[in-house]
Amino acid sequence: MVDPAHIDRGNAIQRVAATNPDAQVFLSCEHASERLPAPWRWPVEDGWLRGTHWSYDIGAAALCHQLADRWGAAGVFAEFSRLLIDPNRPLDSPTLFRDVAEGKPVHFNQALSDAERERRLAYWHAYHDTFDAMLSASSAPVVMAIHSFTNEYEGTRRTLEVGVLYDRDDALAEAFADHLSAAGFAVGLNEPYSGKKGQAYSPVKHAIRHQRQSVEVEVRQDLIVEAPFRQRLVDTIVSFPFGA
Repeated sequence: MVDPAHIDRGNAIQRVAATNPDAQVFLSCEHASERLPAPWRWPVEDGWLRGTHWSYDIGAAALCHQLADRWGAAGVFAEFSRLLIDPNRPLDSPTLFRDVAEGKPVHFNQALSDAERERRLAYWHAYHDTFDAMLSASSAPVVMAIHSFTNEYEGTRRTLEVGVLYDRDDALAEAFADHLSAAGFAVGLNEPYSGKKGQAYSPVKHAIRHQRQSVEVEVRQDLIVEAPFRQRLVDTIVSFPFGA
């Protein structure tokens, strides 16, 4: 396998250091960027995927950085497209290298050779190695991943504004969702995806390993890009007593 230590982590993974040693949350953003590291380039046929949720989570990085600033919390950001390899999927996932989107072939991921898979796997391992090392150095009791979801799915408009995904930490997720709901957000537990079905893989994986709790926050894309909405959401999230 390609050695993950050879990855240029300064370009592939962004690390935000904690400025508050007592921060109660460690942040992650697995789909922060649609960037393809050199030497990869987007095939012409895949041009329609750029700027869409298929290549990264629109607005997620901005929200995650705002939370890190407010809390003084540490965070890790994957600065490569989820279409290179998806760090929020286990290694045996059929969508680790997504080859179909909206019923169309993703040419970038067609007929990958074993050598090509190994080159990309190095990025997956480098991200999770960095996550592991940073969380080891943090005393934060909660891991929070930030993601976004499309405002329309299969022709149906989604009314959900914020999803709280979880696997084992039911009480934390329910209390947090109630807090968001009380602030006026339209909230769903394990919606529009379910952490109990492995769709919050990365935060759950590391929280279990380090004996922390975890939640994944999913925000509707047409809302997360609006600065006033994002600010109201940040104010509400940071007012929740994580670690209490």
